[in-house]
Amino acid sequence: MSSPVPPGPETVARKHVPFVPEHMEMKEFTLRAVLLGLLMTVVLGAANAYLGLRAGITIAATYPAAVIAMAAMRAWKGSLLEENIARTAGSIGESVAAGAIFTLPAFLLAKAWPSFRFADAYWKSTALIMVGSILGVLFISLVRRAMVEDPELPFPESLAASEIHKAGQRGAQAAKYLFWNIGIGGVVYILGKFGLFAADTDLHFGVGSLGHTQVRLGSTGNTHVLPTGGTSVFAAPSVSPAYLGVGYIIGVRLASIQFAGSVIAWGLLVPLMIFFLGPQLKAYIPADTPDNWATMADAVWRYIVRPIAVGGMLVGAAYTLFRMRASLTAGIGKAFADLRQTADQQAKLARTERYMSSKAVFSLIAVMFVLMCVLYIKISGLFLPAILAAIVMILVGFFFATVSGNLVGFIGSSNNPISGLTLSTLLIAALLMVALGVSGTSGVAAVLGVAAVVCVSSAVAGELLQDFKVGYILGGTPQKIQAAELIAVVVASLVMYFPLMLLHEGNIRAGGVGFGGADLPAPQAGLMATLAMGIVGHDMPWPLVVVGILFGIAMIMMQVKSPMLVAVGMYLPFGTTFAIFVGGVIRSLGDWAADRRGFNSAQKARVENAGVLVASGLIAGEALLGLVWAGLQFVPQWGAPNHPPQIFSTPSYLVGGMIVLAGLTALMIFLPISAAGDPNEPAPPTAMM
Repeated sequence: MSSPVPPGPETVARKHVPFVPEHMEMKEFTLRAVLLGLLMTVVLGAANAYLGLRAGITIAATYPAAVIAMAAMRAWKGSLLEENIARTAGSIGESVAAGAIFTLPAFLLAKAWPSFRFADAYWKSTALIMVGSILGVLFISLVRRAMVEDPELPFPESLAASEIHKAGQRGAQAAKYLFWNIGIGGVVYILGKFGLFAADTDLHFGVGSLGHTQVRLGSTGNTHVLPTGGTSVFAAPSVSPAYLGVGYIIGVRLASIQFAGSVIAWGLLVPLMIFFLGPQLKAYIPADTPDNWATMADAVWRYIVRPIAVGGMLVGAAYTLFRMRASLTAGIGKAFADLRQTADQQAKLARTERYMSSKAVFSLIAVMFVLMCVLYIKISGLFLPAILAAIVMILVGFFFATVSGNLVGFIGSSNNPISGLTLSTLLIAALLMVALGVSGTSGVAAVLGVAAVVCVSSAVAGELLQDFKVGYILGGTPQKIQAAELIAVVVASLVMYFPLMLLHEGNIRAGGVGFGGADLPAPQAGLMATLAMGIVGHDMPWPLVVVGILFGIAMIMMQVKSPMLVAVGMYLPFGTTFAIFVGGVIRSLGDWAADRRGFNSAQKARVENAGVLVASGLIAGEALLGLVWAGLQFVPQWGAPNHPPQIFSTPSYLVGGMIVLAGLTALMIFLPISAAGDPNEPAPPTAMM
């Protein structure tokens, strides 16, 4: 983030004008809005819990919640701000689910809990999730103002969600770009699931030649020769309307920074490791399955490159906070100053400036700290280490909640690397336990307890900041948004255990092993358990983390715009960041086409607005159908081995996938261009900020 430029004649910031004026009073925090939001948070959270345990990913619930809230409130003749409250409460379940699936199964996999049955796990799971969720709401409330009003944070998904709400208010002209593309995004996603085309593919390439290439460790004639060679892979861009839409909204500059991290991971580090490790890795590959080189490359990335990325994220997180020091200090200073604010003074504030009093926020943080101490003592059976773990959680939790909010401002909550932030927390907590001499199951339980609370806190903080930004754009009341989120996270925490328990126990009764098995691999939780046991058991690849830390420092010295985004790109799958980058390129091509046609500023503004609506629709469409598809997996006829019928038994990426990608590209370029209109019409407000 660059240093602020002193305002001059051409850089004076325009005062933000919300969609609903601050002086206008309308229905907002109503019983029907809250109840609708709570219903959505339970359903969308449960569906995401299933999807995350199966595939290791969750789908942003902001867009489905926005569309459902808009449809319901229009039928009930509700207001725009009621829609916003319902969406706010309805979307938070996905973040609570993400925090739960990334950490709770780790307790079982690490054997810190005897089972996941109600008596052994319900109260522990619920307490960890609830404490983390409430702290996430409180932490981000302290710095909300500084981050929401930061002009350098584009908040792509907040912008998309606000456009969904505004489209419903502006009539058919704006809504058609949104709703038609919700349908297109959903249809494209579901056709990929039914096998019309392959949405992903891996491309294999040789790195040297196994059995032939070598590196001579010395001058010519030296007998010290190292055998090398192997086969590596990289993924083509995922044919995903959602990823393309996110890339379109954040633009090619930020998408490029993130994609650069993936290029470093899969274009440099993985091939380099495969080149030198190839002869050793070959011993692990059965002779009749040459494609297992892809498995080896994935293992190199997951267990060698990702720890390096975690080290980079540690430095990137610290550097992000350092560069945000002025705005964060101002935000926290304002929170402390508000402690002296009287009820009369707060009542005189504009509606859009009213938020939960700092006295209430700090008091609740103190209460949560006491509850954490009790919780950690109960979980670990330790006293002093548990108290220190609670202190670490408060400090690290605030740190990463703020970083999570910053990342959401850049790339949206869908791509927020919560598991990476949690891994960083886990490293810190594990080192503390080792320094205190704690080992065994108690130490692992304490480490995972800290990680679980921070994971949920960071996920909720990022989602809430995204919701605050939507409210800021639409003109919602922050205080009512906070109240809706607090109610929703409590309800989500009380019920989130049940879908996890049903999936785990049901899989065991069906002959599986539950968490960690083929049907419920829970990859993030497995990694958390492995790292916690490895560090506490003195078996952790620290040199890799240190390499990542030094790499992060080097990026800072090279004045890389965002070292954190580069490290995140190394951590995320290549196909994901590649697709987001393609979305950014599509945006640039659309801008180039608008310039070539000689559009004036008013026409470009209309093209920009239509482009955001098109991208928002594609994101929402995939999210909606993705959740429907996840829900269908609960139906026995849809699950393995009774897989739903496929259009093609071996769908093609190079033919079908590329045709669909080309079609989405043309749609995202030429449909917005068609909205340019008459050059003599006045310019509308631009959607992009």
